[in-house]
Amino acid sequence: MQRGGSRILGKASLWLAGGSLYATTCYFSYHYWRLMKSDVAASDIPLSVMEHGQRMQQFQKIANHYDDDIGRDEQVLGIPILRRMLLFFHARGTCLEVGAGTARNLPYYRTSSNVVNRVVLSDASEQMLEQAKEKIRALPVTKRSRFATLKADAAELREVFPDNSFDTVIDTFGLCSFQDPVAVLKELSRICKPTGKILLLEHGRSHSWEFITKHLDSHALEHAANWGCVWNRDLDKILEEASDDLEVDVLSRYHLGTTYYIVCRPRK
Repeated sequence: MQRGGSRILGKASLWLAGGSLYATTCYFSYHYWRLMKSDVAASDIPLSVMEHGQRMQQFQKIANHYDDDIGRDEQVLGIPILRRMLLFFHARGTCLEVGAGTARNLPYYRTSSNVVNRVVLSDASEQMLEQAKEKIRALPVTKRSRFATLKADAAELREVFPDNSFDTVIDTFGLCSFQDPVAVLKELSRICKPTGKILLLEHGRSHSWEFITKHLDSHALEHAANWGCVWNRDLDKILEEASDDLEVDVLSRYHLGTTYYIVCRPRK
């Protein structure tokens, strides 16, 4: 059964590569002419455009309609397939997900086959976690007991979890929203077991397509104000700054270099 599932996911990944490229190209081409006339330089846009308090206020504000607003975009870009692939192939044992938000990864944990025993969904936004709790309550009882929620700052987990607490630590589209993403990665490494994995699905600057990065920079302030997300952060630089604490085993880029699929392990 697992082998069959792997074949299906393999075919899905091929579809994703073609389909997401088409969708992303269409989306950014729509803005191409206007962006080429813009005189905004990448160095003129701050990479952290919201303070922590502002970001939390925005998350509280959008929590109730977040899934409806973001769901269509994710479907078009094939994000659910990337979420499923990441968790199907790599999530094991006792898991912690930071920046879990409204629990958009909930359907993809393999709890029914006992590959995943326990999942703690943590987030700093109470309203986001309320949405997550509603989804957990809707699960069958046998699955519901595998999940728990926790209000916590991903950069400050030392008082909550000791070293080497989890087999798998997950963050999807959270590094764009943390005040100090490097500090978060170091903390994820600390609480991950030496034999465990750190799974990341993130978005950031494209180092392959200049006009796309120009688009991200030009709209960074507006996007952050709407979503609490700094979508033009340099993920390669962030990973390099955290490299003393984690080692990257897999790094794949999608959507013309703006979506990062990353599998890491802690350096102990």
